[in-house]
Amino acid sequence: MAERDDDTPRSETPWERRRRLAAIFGDAEPAVTSDERDDVPPAERESAADRWLKSQVPPHHGD
Repeated sequence: MAERDDDTPRSETPWERRRRLAAIFGDAEPAVTSDERDDVPPAERESAADRWLKSQVPPHHGD
């Protein structure tokens, strides 16, 4: 019984694997995150939870 060459899986190089996975799943992480951008004002960088927490600080504790 002879084995066929096209039936045996070949190993992928790392870049081929990354390219194949990116084609299937897309880019999982953005190239630039929101905290690295200068176009977002600092007030908008805070999450709603951060804003709520800061609003709960008693006045005598200061900013």
